[in-house]
Formats: sequence, C-alpha cells, structure tokens
Amino acid sequence: MTVLMPIATSSLAEIAFTKLVEAISGGEFEPGQKLSEAELARRFGISRGPLREALQRLEGRLVTRRARVGVFVIDLPPDAIDDLFSVREALEGMAARLAAQNARKRDIKALRGLLAKHAEDPALASGESYRQSSADDDFHATIVKLSRNVRLETLLFDQIYYQLRLYRYRSSAREGRARTAFKEHGAIVDAIAGGDPDGAEAAMRTHIRNAYASLSDGA
Repeated sequence: MTVLMPIATSSLAEIAFTKLVEAISGGEFEPGQKLSEAELARRFGISRGPLREALQRLEGRLVTRRARVGVFVIDLPPDAIDDLFSVREALEGMAARLAAQNARKRDIKALRGLLAKHAEDPALASGESYRQSSADDDFHATIVKLSRNVRLETLLFDQIYYQLRLYRYRSSAREGRARTAFKEHGAIVDAIAGGDPDGAEAAMRTHIRNAYASLSDGA
C-alpha cells in the first residue's frame, strides 16, 4: 500500500503548531509582538486554515487574541511570571523527587545521553543560550515523565509547559546562564541516579530559583 497520500489539513495544523511553539519559545518573537497570519502562512508554505487552527490551540498558552486587532505573543506581567516560576519550582521539584524514586538504569542512561546531546549544541558551547527544541529533547519534560505521575504531567504539560518554555529560553540567553544551567542539570541527574529524592528535589528547586533570578536580573 502506498504511503504517498495527501497530507490532511489536521496534519498541517499539527506541524504548524509544533513550529510555532519552537519559534515563539525559541526567541524568534518578542513577548507582546503581533503575529501576521499572512506572513506566517507564507513562511510555512501553507494556507491560513491550518495556521489559524494552530494559533487557536496556542491561545491562552503562548498567544492571545485581541478582538478586531489580531494575535499577539503573550507578555506576562512581573507578578504573573513570579507566580509561574513559584508553581514550576514546586511541581518540578516534586517531579525530580519522584524520578529519583522511580527511574530505572536505562532511564538514567537516557538522561545522561540527552545531556551529552545538549553539550554538542554550538549555542550552549559558546554560552549564547540553552535551547531545547522539542518536548522529546527537553530535559525538564523528561524528568516529569520519569516521575511516572500522570496528574503531575497533566498539570505541567496542559497548563503551563508552553509559557515555561518561553521564559526558560529567555533566562538561558542571559550572559553566563547557559553553561551554569547545563551544570545544574548534571547535578539533578546525579541525584536521581543516586536514588536521592531529597537531593534531587533540592537540586531542581535551586536550578529553577537560579533560572528565575537570571531572568529577573536581565529584565
């Protein structure tokens, strides 16, 4: 049976959704910047239909729509960013604790392999930024999955994951932060590998507090 079938509109919308997440959370657009549907559709080489579907999925996550004005990248006020990182510290600290209790040897090997892959990124090596382009490549998303707590995954991935990616990248782009963040990731993995729940949670909480401090200092 041939696989050369027409690409469904929903598939185009999914691809557009993924690319938009990567572009916005990767710093290609500034918070508060207006997004041109026509320009995005042209750059993606698709019609506006699947693009609008992708943008609708991102509303309340990474974009906001203003009636009769258009679609804009979210721009959270300082108190909302503070709330976001407070929730992140609590939930991801718990995820690291559970990962230390539940991770298997092959999970630890995969985590170390992920960090080795990150180390090869020229942007990280130069200290420019620490970009994790997709959920599969995302250290923090991997830790949450290793917690093996479905409700925790739902809270993070469905509610705040996309906004966290946006502000995590902005934090990592501050001078000196990328390499430090990478070292902190290594400390988290070491604690998880050692089966140390207290150490893993403490290392994750320290990492997130440092990330927030970096973001605040550069604001």
